[in-house]
Amino acid sequence: MTELVLPNHTNPHSHLLGGQLMLWVDICAALCAARHSNAVCVTASVDKIDFHHPIKLGEVVTLEASVNRVFNSSLEVGVKIYAESFYSGVKIHSNSAYLTFVSINSEGKPVPAPKIIPETEDEKRRFEHAGVRREQRLKNRIK
Repeated sequence: MTELVLPNHTNPHSHLLGGQLMLWVDICAALCAARHSNAVCVTASVDKIDFHHPIKLGEVVTLEASVNRVFNSSLEVGVKIYAESFYSGVKIHSNSAYLTFVSINSEGKPVPAPKIIPETEDEKRRFEHAGVRREQRLKNRIK
């Protein structure tokens, strides 16, 4: 997903608002989860969003999402965010996020999502790390 940072997306310092970025992250991740599961997917949790570098007015923001792992009806989606300056052509990894979605049917009930089979080293690493993050989420769950 690609977005242009416009004045209505920024704070008084002409930097992208964190909330605007979170909206874009949620939309990008939800679309990724829905395309994978071929069903509506709703946000269950946002584990973490790291803000490494500010994104400035006029920069191009590219969001790349991938399903890291499917557990049953839940899917972990990772999103990498890049900012690119038109003037310098420099593209930096500015943010990262992990979200969990639940695949639901027309009645709003959870339904199983298709499993993924990691093939590359990067896919295998993301798959394993998703399992560790899930264990932590379940451990921290409010009962």
